[in-house]
Amino acid sequence: MKAKKADAAAKPAKAKDGAAEAKPVKAKKVAQPAEGRKPNALQQPLQPSEDLAAVVGSDKLARGEAVSKVWAYIKEHKLQNPKDGREILADDKLGKVFGKSKVTMFEMNKHLAQHLK
Repeated sequence: MKAKKADAAAKPAKAKDGAAEAKPVKAKKVAQPAEGRKPNALQQPLQPSEDLAAVVGSDKLARGEAVSKVWAYIKEHKLQNPKDGREILADDKLGKVFGKSKVTMFEMNKHLAQHLK
């Protein structure tokens, strides 16, 4: 009897709903299309406008890569509002892309889409 109790104590407790503990998800790079296949909308290489090129570079890049580079720029220059992390306080370069001095992270993709053709 004592052996069974020790085995039960060694096993991790399960959640009541039977689900395992959630593990953090790592960000993935934008997938490249398979050989001979047409890239989907997120993989399609797009040319950034001059204003956006000042932030992400002038080479063609996928929409997901552009968003990643803008986020890297935002974090590098500490442009997130410290009181509200969802808000981005644009500097001169991002102000030209966004068209205003403050945008939320949810508005950002709408503004970036206008600068990728």
